[in-house]
Amino acid sequence: MPADPLARERAHLSASRAALRAMREDVESLDIRDVTANWVNAEVLARQIDERIKALADLSDTPLFFGRLDYLDAPGADRAEGAEGERFYIGRRHVHDGEGDPMVIDWRAPVSQPFYRAARKDPMNVALRRRFGYTGGDLTAYEDEHLSDPAEPSGAATTSKLLQQEIERPRVGPMRDIVATIQPEQDEIVRSGLSGTVCVQGGPGTGKTAVGLHRVAYLLYAHRERLARTGTLVIGPNRSFLHYIEQVLPALGELTVQQATVGDLVAHVEVRGADDAATAIVKGDARMAEVLRRALYSHVTMPTEPVVVVRGSRRWRVPAYELEDIVRELLDRGIRYGAAREALPQRIAHAVLVQMERAGEAPDDRVQDAVARNTAVKAAVKAVWPPVDPAKLVLRLLTDADFLVEHADGILTEDERKTLLWARPVRSVKSAKWSAADAVLVDEAADLVERTHSLGHVVLDEAQDLSPMQYRAVGRRCTTGSATVLGDLAQGTTPWATRTWEEALAHLGKSDGLIEELTAGFRVPTDVITYASRLLPHIAPGLTPVASVRENPGFFEIRTAAGDAEVVSACEELLRNEGSVGLIAADARVPVVAEALTAAGLPYLAPGEETTAETRLTLVPASLAKGLEYDYVVLDEPRAVVDGEPDERTGLRRLYVALTRAVSGLIVTHTAPLPGQLS
Repeated sequence: MPADPLARERAHLSASRAALRAMREDVESLDIRDVTANWVNAEVLARQIDERIKALADLSDTPLFFGRLDYLDAPGADRAEGAEGERFYIGRRHVHDGEGDPMVIDWRAPVSQPFYRAARKDPMNVALRRRFGYTGGDLTAYEDEHLSDPAEPSGAATTSKLLQQEIERPRVGPMRDIVATIQPEQDEIVRSGLSGTVCVQGGPGTGKTAVGLHRVAYLLYAHRERLARTGTLVIGPNRSFLHYIEQVLPALGELTVQQATVGDLVAHVEVRGADDAATAIVKGDARMAEVLRRALYSHVTMPTEPVVVVRGSRRWRVPAYELEDIVRELLDRGIRYGAAREALPQRIAHAVLVQMERAGEAPDDRVQDAVARNTAVKAAVKAVWPPVDPAKLVLRLLTDADFLVEHADGILTEDERKTLLWARPVRSVKSAKWSAADAVLVDEAADLVERTHSLGHVVLDEAQDLSPMQYRAVGRRCTTGSATVLGDLAQGTTPWATRTWEEALAHLGKSDGLIEELTAGFRVPTDVITYASRLLPHIAPGLTPVASVRENPGFFEIRTAAGDAEVVSACEELLRNEGSVGLIAADARVPVVAEALTAAGLPYLAPGEETTAETRLTLVPASLAKGLEYDYVVLDEPRAVVDGEPDERTGLRRLYVALTRAVSGLIVTHTAPLPGQLS
């Protein structure tokens, strides 16, 4: 064993990588030909083995372990289970040697928790915490904290230089995991239980998205069997955002988590139209749920004629009053429209069987099923409880003024009803130009007809931009599960943006959810977040400003520009640094700026396209900047960003988002005067 500590750690890294390769080879060599009963079992097992092989991939540029914990020899009641006097390397996944002994411990394991939470005032039985520094996948440095050393003052607090370097490390490509840099307040949220819903309010750079993704990874570790049955889902605001975060969970060995936008979830109809703000606000209002419920159940009519079932030479008559009792009982139970409709013929058949038994017959279940399929029974069900297509129901509400008045009376005002009605008649569901808000209404109606499948856990990111009806759509996907809600009230840029998280959780159906706030900024430089926070009193009064914990204040400059050439020049200047560069411009300015970049021979990407070493500049419309991060940002014309929105508050919120996308430096260029709120 090498005497040099760094050489010893490198040797352990090499041995761990070899052990991981051996684990993968063991799985690859499995022969399942004689262990499966049929081809279905064989297919399932083969897929599981393939997923296991992928999960055991050794990513050459990703450190296999990033920390080490040395526990004290002295026994203690509060020590980690099985950890007395032992040494553990903490990494992204578990690795064991040929004897089954651990070489790397999964960061999610209980014994790893002190790596994130131990401190000198509460060392959690840890003698030494060691952090490792890497360069291109090679272990190049380490840093020690002697947490239980009596020579160290109990109040001493030193900032880890390796931790700071990892936080500030330039990035090219999609979002990385933060498993090596999780902070105590973040770890508490990450390790919160599966049964509860957690809402995380976090300003720019506080790591709320990463916390949400790492919570999914932790829950899959702690509750794998349950979540394997029920499923997990990450919901983001748009495809660019999902592409940006899609590599985080696979890097942690989790390959089964689905990703979608709210639009993907409610894609019952093709969205080809758009609503103005006033219409979208009404369609997104939670009151629309009651309008839809009234409209749907208006199709149920009370029977006025008896049902006569002929079987052989006998006729069995169920009178209208008895049928009415059956219908009312189903309505009172509050079950889904479709489920009640399916139950109705069985209830009628049961009434017939009761008469048969009274007449001395002994019918069984097969007779009841046969009666339920009887032509007379089917005709009665169709007349009393007809099938309803959710899209046709919504279409009728939006095009039939009388139908809308009938079912929105006392719920929506006359002006609101007028706002909803389409100006022109529509021939069919397929020819209708549905909007995104319409699709959510169709989803609500579909759930009233048939229950939406519920998942075990849902992560909802950038939640502040959802309407109440969109929250309901998400809530339907986790009625029997839990949720992690992530957002920032100051970044709400829709006309229906969330006002309070209590209100959002109520619409989600998770009123008992716990609300946590992250206020420590790890990603945005001090000077940048301080400047952007000038907008907070105007966009989110009372919200706690983010306090940057970065030692490096970052690069920040405001430049008065004479034209678009200055914007291009700023991009060229920042591209001389290592890392990614984002050029953010008001949507209306994007074509102009794109033309200037092309004329200058400067290649650029669109949001969602992965940056490479050769092309590190992304041109970002302000409307798509939310959730994205770049090492350096050029923000073009702040006034144009504000003026591009329907009202000033929304515009200032959009500007707040754009100002806080930089990790290392920001240049603001402008020809028009800056918004007065930045003074």
